[in-house]
Amino acid sequence: MKYLAALCLLLLALGVHAGEDSQGRGVMVYGKADREVPGWAILTDLPDGWTQDCCVYAKAIGVNLVLYKGEWTGEPERVMVLNVWPSKLSSLEAEVQDDRHHYLDRDPAGKAAEFVLDNKAMTCRGVQYEGSDHKDDVVAFCDPGLATGIRLSWSMTLAHDDPQKASLLARFRHVVEQSTYMKYEDKTKGQGGAVKAKR
Repeated sequence: MKYLAALCLLLLALGVHAGEDSQGRGVMVYGKADREVPGWAILTDLPDGWTQDCCVYAKAIGVNLVLYKGEWTGEPERVMVLNVWPSKLSSLEAEVQDDRHHYLDRDPAGKAAEFVLDNKAMTCRGVQYEGSDHKDDVVAFCDPGLATGIRLSWSMTLAHDDPQKASLLARFRHVVEQSTYMKYEDKTKGQGGAVKAKR
C-alpha cells in the first residue's frame, strides 16, 4: 500500500511540465517488468482542465489510466481510458480487426469507420464506432515495437449527439498522437532509491 501511494505521488510530481504549455500538463503512467515484458512508461499531454487518475478510479475499473474533466461520475462518457497489455496477437492490424469483430458481433447494426491518427513516435490505428444505442466509441491501438512486449489502446465513449463531440474528439486525437513509450527501469533501493525511465 505504501508503494502504491508513493507511486501516485511520483506520477503527480512528474506530471507537471515546467513553464507554460498551451496543451496543458504532461502525464506519465508506468508498469514494472513482468516476466518477458520489460518495464514500460507511457507519456502524453493532459488537456487543460482535465484530471488524471492512475490509482483510484482507474484501478477500480481495471485500467492503467483515466483522463476526465469535472467530477468523476463512474460513467464511461467523456472519459479517456488507457489500457496497456502484453502483446499476443501477431500485429497491430490483428488487434484492430479483433476489436472490430467483437464490436460488430455485439452490435450488428453498428458502424465502424477509420479514425485518422498521426503519431510520430509509434504506429497507431484508430476506429470510430457508431452504435445502435446512439453511443459512439473511438478506439486507438498503438504498437511501440516488438522489443517492448506491449501494445496499448486509448478509448472514449460519447453520446452520438454530444454537442461537444468535435472538440472532445480533437482532444482525444491529440492525447493519442502525443503518446510516447519509454522503457522503465525500477532503480528503487530501499526508501532512498530513485525511479528512472529511459528511452
